[in-house]
Amino acid sequence: MKAATVKISSLALKHNIQKIKQKAPHSKIIAVVKANAYGHGLKFVSKALENDVDAFGVARLEEALILRSSGIIKPIVLLEGFFSAEDLPVIAVNNIQTVVHNRQQLEALQQSVLPNPIRVWLKIDTGMHRLGVSLEQTDEFYTQLQACATVDKEIGFISHFSRADEIDSDYTLIQNERFLQATAGKKGERSIAASGGILFWPQSHFEWIRPGIIMFGVSPTDTPSDIYGFTPVMTLTSSLIAVRSHKKGEPVGYGGIWVSDKDTKIGVVAIGYGDGYPRNIPNGTPVWINGRRVPIVGRVSMDMVTVDLGADCREQVGDEVILWGKELPIEEVAKITGLLSYELMTKLTPRVLIEYID
Repeated sequence: MKAATVKISSLALKHNIQKIKQKAPHSKIIAVVKANAYGHGLKFVSKALENDVDAFGVARLEEALILRSSGIIKPIVLLEGFFSAEDLPVIAVNNIQTVVHNRQQLEALQQSVLPNPIRVWLKIDTGMHRLGVSLEQTDEFYTQLQACATVDKEIGFISHFSRADEIDSDYTLIQNERFLQATAGKKGERSIAASGGILFWPQSHFEWIRPGIIMFGVSPTDTPSDIYGFTPVMTLTSSLIAVRSHKKGEPVGYGGIWVSDKDTKIGVVAIGYGDGYPRNIPNGTPVWINGRRVPIVGRVSMDMVTVDLGADCREQVGDEVILWGKELPIEEVAKITGLLSYELMTKLTPRVLIEYID
């Protein structure tokens, strides 16, 4: 019997990469493995995919250095760029590529003395309005980067969609056209499509794509990923540690927020907010036990969740409980809770056991 455990499937991971390649057959792949590979394990995922992708994308220099120390030799891109001029020698020595999205970064490159030039991606703000140089600044930054001795002459261009998951919105097309106009006549490979762009906007599949959440078999929308041919890589499981008779009219758990309207049996599952399972999960959120859905009842506590098994249940202590996975899509759990699938996966705590399978 095991407490909270995530099972990570390398076969599902490789299957999803092949589906991505089918959707964008002419694009190279930057596999985005930031935030501990969306909770799936940075080292495991990068090792499993090194022969199937062309580069890796991370958010922090520390993540890039973990990849290098693990033996990853493929290109690595710092998607938020560097935070300090002091990072530049480390980036150069470790052959790490960086996004440049502001003047401070440009000036740091211009003023540095490095052992070798750094490959740079110029980030253009096409409408996310979060990071990136403005459309009007693009020519200036591109010219100055080309003239910079610490920058590799092969400069890339990168941007990010803000509404790619909104299929009925034309804003993605507007951003894509701005990106095309800003890069027109300039030498350099381009990347704007992340998971939503890959799935829904084929005109944005330029030289590089950047799959993130769909690589892990999770949809960027509320629609379960299997509709698009993807398989969940992560299954979150735990075990029943008690099955108890419960009388009509009696509450369960802290605050008595749920009271049974019938005699039933309550199952206690060894998982809680101490494992990263959200405390504010509403009553009725399903879990999967022995081929059927049963509802969570009562408040999620630090180490336990209670479920209504029904009066005639046959569940026993030790039975496996699936909180999300192929049997119970995480997109469904996310929709019920009002949280993002991204957040559910990355909030899991170090207390959760990890099993790498296949």
